[in-house]
Amino acid sequence: MHWLRRLLGGGRVQLDTGRQQALLRDLQYRYGGHAQIRFSEQVEAITAMLNGDDGLVVAARIVSQVADEAHADLQAQAHEIHRRTGRRLLVHRRNYRPLWMEAGPALRWPLFTLPCGFHPYAQVAAAVAVVGSQAPRLDRVTDPNPLVARVFEVLDLTTAGWEYGRVQIDTDAAALADRLISTAGQVLAAMDNPPRLPPPVRALMRRNNTFDVHDPTDPRTVGAINLGAKMRERLLV
Repeated sequence: MHWLRRLLGGGRVQLDTGRQQALLRDLQYRYGGHAQIRFSEQVEAITAMLNGDDGLVVAARIVSQVADEAHADLQAQAHEIHRRTGRRLLVHRRNYRPLWMEAGPALRWPLFTLPCGFHPYAQVAAAVAVVGSQAPRLDRVTDPNPLVARVFEVLDLTTAGWEYGRVQIDTDAAALADRLISTAGQVLAAMDNPPRLPPPVRALMRRNNTFDVHDPTDPRTVGAINLGAKMRERLLV
């Protein structure tokens, strides 16, 4: 694997696990839904904190942890629905769309209530931006293959929440989706052998559905986003 050869060879970098843990604790304590500043300002501040290779490692860990916890949450929800109703739901990490299409009204969108406390429009959005901006350096600190899979997974959860999970599409939600798409494209472009695009991305790329984007503080429409067009522009390279 190219990333492992880089770590074992001349591309080796010096990482500080103590600094990484301190960054994670600081991000959990200072930012998120409880912070009294706008999400866009939080993203700007967090992005500045996640500098250097340790910041990149932390950003990758946030994305992966959020994807892992969201998957565990959906598995638990599916188990509870089966316990109560006898209805079996399949939870596939590579494609959440069938799950949400079948049972969206019965599901809770997991990204707002994860155990880690990272908020999708604050820490997650910033971490995704850092991963994308530093994509050429990823293979110096981690394996980019599982990481890009987790980026796509969070993107799948985000878009499925819009379509089937009653998640409001405001400017912060649209910014998250835009960053996820851009970062996925940047990571794929930096990889020697990028993987195939996952099924939910291919499904959305075949469409031109436009979603209204609202102001976070009121129902006023302030713009629109076409996920299929953005994906074709940034992922078909």
